[in-house]
Amino acid sequence: MVKIGPVELGEFPLLLAPMEDVSDPPFRKLCKEQGADMVYTEFISADGLVHEAKKTFQKLEIFDYERPIGIQYFGGQLENMIGAAGIIEAKHPDVIDINFGCPVAKVACRMAGAGLLKDVPHMVKLTEAVVKSTNRPVTVKTRLGWDESSINILEVAERLQDVGIQALSIHARTRAQMYKGEANWAWIAKVKENPRMHIPIFGNGDVDSPQKALDYRKRFGPDGIMIGRASIGYPWIFREIKHYFATGELLGPPSVQERVQAARQHLLDSLAWKGPKLGVLEMRRHYAPYFKGLPDIKPYRARLVTEMEPATLLAILEEIEMVYGNMDLTIQSEQLDLNLTEVCDG
Repeated sequence: MVKIGPVELGEFPLLLAPMEDVSDPPFRKLCKEQGADMVYTEFISADGLVHEAKKTFQKLEIFDYERPIGIQYFGGQLENMIGAAGIIEAKHPDVIDINFGCPVAKVACRMAGAGLLKDVPHMVKLTEAVVKSTNRPVTVKTRLGWDESSINILEVAERLQDVGIQALSIHARTRAQMYKGEANWAWIAKVKENPRMHIPIFGNGDVDSPQKALDYRKRFGPDGIMIGRASIGYPWIFREIKHYFATGELLGPPSVQERVQAARQHLLDSLAWKGPKLGVLEMRRHYAPYFKGLPDIKPYRARLVTEMEPATLLAILEEIEMVYGNMDLTIQSEQLDLNLTEVCDG
């Protein structure tokens, strides 16, 4: 049984990665329904919380059906990280997660996110202060190091564990890699093989099929796998991996009806949570992956990403279901080739 403090996650949990502008409540709900054992919020600015920014506070909203859930936040200033931890704790998440992995310049170059990999003593100081300021389990998500010449994940893992974190998620790339190249899970194996390490270690990066999930589980020995970009428009990745683990057989891909129903529910929940304008705009990134692989889908996709009226969008989704619903499609999750490098998935 994998546990983060008192939070039980099962034998080998699958976690939904925190992704900026993606892992909001509507999306988390879909992934939870499809088998994600734990989900995380979008990463939240500590500075925004202490300065009471309205948009930042909205990201704190969590629901009981999502549990166990972690609220992830980032920052580089000690006072603000402590103050924000108190605000987060008042929302009663199961876990408070610190982001030391986001590689985007606006975060990393301000000595937050992956920027702290260049100043491990300050990273450790921030983490220890947060651990001491809250009764919630504190976890961290980070990367291997700043670049290939400064990979320091072995040191980081030990030192963060020593100041009290209760789990560590590792995106197996450096900050310099961003989302390019192959994730190097051999470093995750090295962390797991360290006899001093006793907290759960979750691996993240490049897992986009059931076969790869099982291969990485066996070869590198993580305590669980965190999935990010492969779940965008394809929340079924969680159920497919679990089915493959249990039976050794690949589950059939979702039908067109399932895809349309997921997109419809996602849209309706986004409208309810964000309002008619933002709910429509922020759904646009999801339509392409929901319907990737359908023949001649481009005209429908063009309408979905330009239309502003919710009723018309729902009618387009119905039209897609009518046109493609009886087709014999064999779209496998591993065939999805998403170019989503702008998504901050630490």
